[in-house]
Amino acid sequence: MHGFWRGIAIFLLGGVLGTGLGIALGFFFFPYVFPPPPAAESLTEADRAKLAATGTFIHANPSDPVHWGKGRVSVYERAVLLEPDFEVGPGPAFHVLLVPKAQVRSSADVKDAMYVDLGGLRAFKGSQRYPIPAGVDLKNYPSVVIWCERFSVLISPADLSAAAAR
Repeated sequence: MHGFWRGIAIFLLGGVLGTGLGIALGFFFFPYVFPPPPAAESLTEADRAKLAATGTFIHANPSDPVHWGKGRVSVYERAVLLEPDFEVGPGPAFHVLLVPKAQVRSSADVKDAMYVDLGGLRAFKGSQRYPIPAGVDLKNYPSVVIWCERFSVLISPADLSAAAAR
């Protein structure tokens, strides 16, 4: 009889652990299996009036096949626009940040910085507009970064260059 109850306890423990592992893996793999559709947002004419800087997202750590990004970014006086060719590898809780450090290449470059969080990434591909809060001096933010908020990991940085005067 003792073996019967031990078998039941092992069965229940396995069920609880298996369910917990399944839920954890589900949260991790959900963005890979069911990514949001590509975005196709645009700027208003008021936003488009003053282009401040442009840049290109890079794969900061080529030995990491999971955390990557590519495509162009344009920073206007009132908004950041991830251009139509923007794309990042899928993952949970990505955010768009303005970072007060040039040449961001590691997570440590972002963790200690007083960055401006523009909001959660809405899609892994396509053009997306993120408003810049009032009072932000863009001269103090030479980088736009895609950041994983949940795991504090750098996904993809873009070094900004001042736009030519029009």
